[in-house]
Amino acid sequence: MTSCPAAGGPAAGSFMNGTRLIARLALAALLAAAAGPAPVPAADKSAEYRAVVDRLRQTGLAGERAAEFLARIVSAGPRLTGSPQAAAAVEITRRLMEEQGLARVHTEPVEVGRWVRGEIAEAAVAASPRRPAVPLAVCALGGSVATPDRGLAAPVIEVGSLDEVDTLGDRVRGRIVFYNRPMDRRLAEPFAAYGGAADQRVGGASRAARHGAVAVLVRSLTFRTDRHPHTGRLVYEPGTTRIPAAAIATADADLLSRLLREEKNVAVSLRLDCRDLGRTASANVVGEITGSEIPEEIVLLGGHLDSWDLSVGAHDDAAGCAVALEALALLRDLGLKPRRTVRAVAFMDEEFGGTGGRAYAASPLRRGERHIVAAESDRGGFTPAALAIGGRDGRARDRIMPYAQLFAPFGAASVVPGGGGVDVAPLVEQGAAPAAVLVNAQSYFDVHHSALDVLDAVQPRELELQAIILAALAWIMAEEGI
Repeated sequence: MTSCPAAGGPAAGSFMNGTRLIARLALAALLAAAAGPAPVPAADKSAEYRAVVDRLRQTGLAGERAAEFLARIVSAGPRLTGSPQAAAAVEITRRLMEEQGLARVHTEPVEVGRWVRGEIAEAAVAASPRRPAVPLAVCALGGSVATPDRGLAAPVIEVGSLDEVDTLGDRVRGRIVFYNRPMDRRLAEPFAAYGGAADQRVGGASRAARHGAVAVLVRSLTFRTDRHPHTGRLVYEPGTTRIPAAAIATADADLLSRLLREEKNVAVSLRLDCRDLGRTASANVVGEITGSEIPEEIVLLGGHLDSWDLSVGAHDDAAGCAVALEALALLRDLGLKPRRTVRAVAFMDEEFGGTGGRAYAASPLRRGERHIVAAESDRGGFTPAALAIGGRDGRARDRIMPYAQLFAPFGAASVVPGGGGVDVAPLVEQGAAPAAVLVNAQSYFDVHHSALDVLDAVQPRELELQAIILAALAWIMAEEGI
């Protein structure tokens, strides 16, 4: 029989203190269990994330599956907003998401415009006593009105800017205004060069119409000199006469400019049969890996499913949809279960006004959701050069910076402020941090919005590198949160 210590003696005090300590430890253990796993030190997380990224690399580069997704999407053909081909691409993408085992795969309605290019795009410099007529390679700009059935013909006046049209004033009346400002080759960033010249395409028709012009020709937005016209959207000002507008290939723009210098009077004939068919129904396509702990917080990866109609739009932007889908497919391949939801969205109607992005953000399905990151891939399927991630307070970038070295082997040598795109802009306005894989896009505008944007223009390995970066970004942000 064991003897009991006397109540109140030293042995009794030690026993009571030990009992209290055990009780406190037990309570702490219960509270820790209720709160979930203890935070993992950053060094250990880095090792954990490195292991995941290494598995993504092995799986992704071995299969280059993003190129397979790309081929499936472009099999629908050119996907002009509202077209039967765009509708076919919606169904193809929905099936692809289901085949990859994504959760909650569905389409969300979007009302879009339906503009049709038609069959006729003809232009020629009228013959002169010195030379015969000279055909010009042109295409209608997106949203343009048609010419009269038999076309129109008028003298041409060349300008370098919208402001120059205003300066000329009545001198453009009855003429075709020829905007011939090239993209600035001196700029290292091609998107900056594009942005510096795009105003003449977007607003040139209405600016010329204010002063009585009958049509406009706009130099194609590309660094290359060739006979492939590059289309793109124009915007008519309300209350301004709508006049026909066409892009002219750069080689023919140079020819027309030379003729205008050499001859006193140069006239051009133009014939387009494009038309607007009004509004129609289309859809965004959505699929996800639902978060295991905080499903209402979302990391979104997206691209736009629509394209221009001169080609299948492989770089712009079937590539963006393919890499978003592949990023989620890679996470599924590895059996990873992110804490937060990782979602892929193939948006509709980026090229004709961004209605898909606005419809997604405003949908009743977004109630209770919080998008913490919204990454858009819309810079072509080229080799990665950097990872961009922004946000008003910089917290998203702060979450990624400790792991920046994980992206370097795939070409993203740095993590820089920036990111986003037309489709995710409404989510960014609501507080999501924008993100994007920045690529080496020096040759992007060789094919952009032209007949050259075909499947063979995309290199499968370069495309897969983008998908691996997006998968790694999504995994880390879904685990870390903001």
